[in-house]
Amino acid sequence: MENATTIRSEIEKELKLGGYTFNSFGQATGLNRGIFSAMLNGNPPKPISVRQMDLITKALNYPEDWLYDLYVDECFYDGRPHWKRVKPFLIRCVEVGNLQCVEKVLSRLMEDLNHIPTIFTLAEELYEEGKLKEAIPFYECVIENEKYQHSERLAISHYRIFSISVSESMEKRLEAALRFVPFRNRVPLEYHLDGLLKLSNLYFNLHQWKETERYADELRALATIVCRSRETNKKNVTLKTERHLVVYYGQGYLIKGNALEKQEKYEEAMKYISGYADLSWFENLGEIGQKEVQKFTLWANANQLNLKILMGDTGSLPIYIQFLKNNPPEILLGLLTIVESANKHGFLIENILQQFSREINSFNDELSMETSYYEQSFSYHTYADFCYQLTIYMFNSYSYENGIYYVLKCLRKCLQINNKEKFMICTAIFGKFRAQATKDQISEYESIMEEVLISASKKPEVHSNNRAF
Repeated sequence: MENATTIRSEIEKELKLGGYTFNSFGQATGLNRGIFSAMLNGNPPKPISVRQMDLITKALNYPEDWLYDLYVDECFYDGRPHWKRVKPFLIRCVEVGNLQCVEKVLSRLMEDLNHIPTIFTLAEELYEEGKLKEAIPFYECVIENEKYQHSERLAISHYRIFSISVSESMEKRLEAALRFVPFRNRVPLEYHLDGLLKLSNLYFNLHQWKETERYADELRALATIVCRSRETNKKNVTLKTERHLVVYYGQGYLIKGNALEKQEKYEEAMKYISGYADLSWFENLGEIGQKEVQKFTLWANANQLNLKILMGDTGSLPIYIQFLKNNPPEILLGLLTIVESANKHGFLIENILQQFSREINSFNDELSMETSYYEQSFSYHTYADFCYQLTIYMFNSYSYENGIYYVLKCLRKCLQINNKEKFMICTAIFGKFRAQATKDQISEYESIMEEVLISASKKPEVHSNNRAF
């Protein structure tokens, strides 16, 4: 075993260079002399465990993965994989970021596709322990090597990678979503519900309204089927969904209506509010479910007022303003609605903006939403839209300095959330009104553009037919 000898030769060489005996090195590592003797001089040599290798590496003051390349063959000591060494080694590799060794081990394992279930089980264990990114290489291994395209393992692996991508950039989320979509109907019911909810929210944030509607419709239909089956089957099996079942039912209506609202189909959107306005009839709500029902009722009231305002019903403004004051988490969305409607229907809102000046000024780059029920990414996109609409309002009101102030705010937030389309529009707006900008505002704009150049320079290659951002 050439590589097995090499890892031992490497250790022996370091012992000689350091002037160690088995006894002295045992004290340095916490391993006794007998272990070293069996490990280095046994016939055949005793296999080295991952823990022992790490202790030796630490005692010799080498980087954590110093011996990892050589250890790959130790996992296949007699030509076949030994899971007691393979599993801890793979976990350590992902922990220290040595994905090259992970790939080497997985490649050896995949010489026999019967190991796929074991790899999938390891991925699931890591996922359940909250080691999400560590689980990705193993799910990818299942995806690349699973020979049965209708395998539940394959579908779940796609779902897991999509779920993990929620914390990644929008591009990575979309890439994972596109891979998951063909498998969404093949995962277990609880993952199907969660997957459709995630898809609906993703496409909503991407402003792809038809796709949003599609998955909201599927979510609503599936949740309805589940509800009906639970009503007829008294021996209900508990679904291990991320959220209470009422969330999936209500969100199917809510997201559908919101997508229609964004397409200015206000009358049609209004019809879907009744689907989530009162969900108190839902069975087995419990404390968590009741809180979700209360949120849906609140959102129904807010969205009904939203639609009235967007349709130009300024008579509803006093009620809406009081609603926002009573429900602070709704202020950002509510002000966006008011400014958007003012731009569309041409009414003045200076008095309203003054009433909420403190809240508007508190919408900083961090947008801490600790007291909100909205996801931070959703709040970021909402804030960008709000600044954009305020930009339009201010320029329409000939308040150029304020208009430039908000277009700069929008540019910075769009850069952060990678909203390329709105960033380009705001760049054009600033260029049009640059002559009215103060020196400080021009300096701020140039600083933002410098950040764009720095970001673009970090990319490996920018083709001439692509937009750099």
